[in-house]
Amino acid sequence: MARTILLSGFAPFRGERMNPSWEVARRLNGERIGGLLIESIRMPVNCGEAARRIAGEIDRVKPCAVLGFGEAGGRPAISLELVAINIADQRGQLAKSGDPGRTRVIRGGPAAYFSRLPLESILRALDRADIPASISLTAGAYACNAVMYAALHHLRRRPSVPVGFIHLPYAASQSRRHRSMPSLPLATMETAVRMMIDEIALAV
Repeated sequence: MARTILLSGFAPFRGERMNPSWEVARRLNGERIGGLLIESIRMPVNCGEAARRIAGEIDRVKPCAVLGFGEAGGRPAISLELVAINIADQRGQLAKSGDPGRTRVIRGGPAAYFSRLPLESILRALDRADIPASISLTAGAYACNAVMYAALHHLRRRPSVPVGFIHLPYAASQSRRHRSMPSLPLATMETAVRMMIDEIALAV
């Protein structure tokens, strides 16, 4: 049976036509990198739905590693997330319904989980390739954080499975709408993700 790495990216949101997190994941779907078969899934931009979806896909795919991606417009580099917190803040999304939005990702779950990705080796590999990247201390409190937290919680009894989350900057093609914001070409981000998977493959 093939060893599978589960990649997730998000649908476009806030009026964007594309989301680099899904574009990169979609491009790699079905490939093999470092001996790992890639299966990519597109996530809804909603904390509760995204948390349920990633847990269900983990049960379906039974991956040997899980790597989530999201868009972080305005960040100047690829962000390797270190921590996921047990807060789901959907106030912006649910403001029209009057729902205050701030809940737990997993009721009764611990306050936080740390990434299980080989962050330091990934960072060194990207640095050697002159791809801007850094370790980030916050995945926020929205759908990206929910995916990271839910995946780590769902696999809490399988500590050897690498699980983590990466935020990508705007793609260069989005710079027309965000002229003052940093961006990276999609091809550069795809190269970076291939390198990440190579590093993860060494750990599984």
